[in-house]
Amino acid sequence: MKVDVLLGLQWGDEGKGKVVDVLTPHYDVVARFQGGPNAGHTLEFEGQKYVLRSIPSGIFQGDKVNIIGNGVVLDPSLFKAEAEALEASGHSLKERLHISKKAHLIMPTHRILDAAYEAQKGDAKVGTTGKGIGPTYTDKVSRNGLRVGDILCNFEEKYAKAKARHEAILKSLNYEYDITKLEKQWMEGIEYLRQFHLVDSEHEVNNLLKAGKSVLCEGAQGTMLDVDFGSYPFVTSSNTICAGACTGLGLGPNKIGEVYGIMKAYCTRVGSGPFPTELFDEDGKTLRDLGHEYGAVTGRERRCGWVDLVALRYSIMVNGVTQLILMKSDVLDGFDKIKACVGYKMNGEEIDYFPYDITEGVEPIYVEMPGWKTDMTKMTSEDEFPEEFNAYISFLEEQLETPIKIVSVGPDREQTIVRYTEE
Repeated sequence: MKVDVLLGLQWGDEGKGKVVDVLTPHYDVVARFQGGPNAGHTLEFEGQKYVLRSIPSGIFQGDKVNIIGNGVVLDPSLFKAEAEALEASGHSLKERLHISKKAHLIMPTHRILDAAYEAQKGDAKVGTTGKGIGPTYTDKVSRNGLRVGDILCNFEEKYAKAKARHEAILKSLNYEYDITKLEKQWMEGIEYLRQFHLVDSEHEVNNLLKAGKSVLCEGAQGTMLDVDFGSYPFVTSSNTICAGACTGLGLGPNKIGEVYGIMKAYCTRVGSGPFPTELFDEDGKTLRDLGHEYGAVTGRERRCGWVDLVALRYSIMVNGVTQLILMKSDVLDGFDKIKACVGYKMNGEEIDYFPYDITEGVEPIYVEMPGWKTDMTKMTSEDEFPEEFNAYISFLEEQLETPIKIVSVGPDREQTIVRYTEE
């Protein structure tokens, strides 16, 4: 058996949670492989709305095994709040959720350091979610991290040492803080964490594959936020691309099967950083309002713009995407004209590839197409798509050289259309 990987191709917020929930019935296992509680995977079904931060989006489907992999950074206090809310709504977790011992812990002082570093940057701030994710990954790569498995042996000593190191940094920054409440909630989260299956997830995932089980790997954020291949330095602190599934779960590259790339029919971005197709006019405001483009975790307004095919071609290349999933098509239902960026103009030259730096002097080159002016939210089959929308899909497939297999026409799991495929 091989694992299939599902990830975002833009700047995050593409709708990964809904798609994982829709695909999970076809899999035995769902595994998160990177990111932290800055994720906000939204799922809507049976009149209820759920936002998942650290817990895999397969948790709502039957008796599936859900794994939080070693590439994830976990905040015990936020995890406890998220898990208890799910259990209160009738979703049992403790028997179905397994957590890697090698996953790194976000400490209270990591969150304080996050705020201190952003304050220091002033106008040059990255626009983090303030959840302590960056400082946690920093400690991981500098070999100073605290891991989930550490709570099983000499934990108090390890925690005190890591905390003292952070406090020395905060003192050097002259940053004032009160850790009392954060630390109390965090310690309660640690005790709660002890109730779950803490596993060597690399062995578990590979043994499940050997046993013939099907596995779906769930990514967080988006390709353009990858620490290596995204719009650096305005990126997250982990590898959000397909290769991150290998390092974040302990899988060999030969274990990768299908790679599902999720994209919106337009484009959004949260926080600071370059965004070539960003709209500052009425169209941008309309996209934000109709698409309810506000962060599921932070509530921050998302910046909105037309779809960027230059960035998408790049994302498809570095991920090895085999199938595309088109989200929020219905948000464009009312537009007279639809635009798509097919190239950039830089320094007087037209280019069709994603360059090293897009922070300045990048002008999008657009192709304009007629809108479909049709409400697609009640549609249940590809046969019902308007001619103009079919033309938009064909244009995207031609430009991206990858088939669009699934189309979402609304937030509910039922508003998902699997397109016909030629055998």
